[in-house]
Amino acid sequence: QVQLVESGGGLVQPGGSLRLSCAASGSIFRILPMAWYRQAPGKQRESVATIGIDGTTNYADSVKGRFTISKDNAKNTVYLQMNSLKPEDTAVYYCHGPGLDWGQGTQVTVSS
Repeated sequence: QVQLVESGGGLVQPGGSLRLSCAASGSIFRILPMAWYRQAPGKQRESVATIGIDGTTNYADSVKGRFTISKDNAKNTVYLQMNSLKPEDTAVYYCHGPGLDWGQGTQVTVSS
């Protein structure tokens, strides 16, 4: 089974930036669409960005214009560049694709 490992989270001030990475143990991004999700305390997990097999991207309204999803098929890695971060972006962030197990996620905390 392919495993996903998220990294790159941390504590950042409002207005700051972070880049999250999601490394897969196999070459799956050529055949699977992928997405970044987040889950804040007491809230349901939500999708924030998706990337198709062909590289087509979509974003939740709450992050549009601030977040960018991308992937490197050769490195089996999906990225989430997050700019102009807000306190409401604080959550555990996960990457996921159809039929894959969820990883541990990476914590993003936006606070002054």
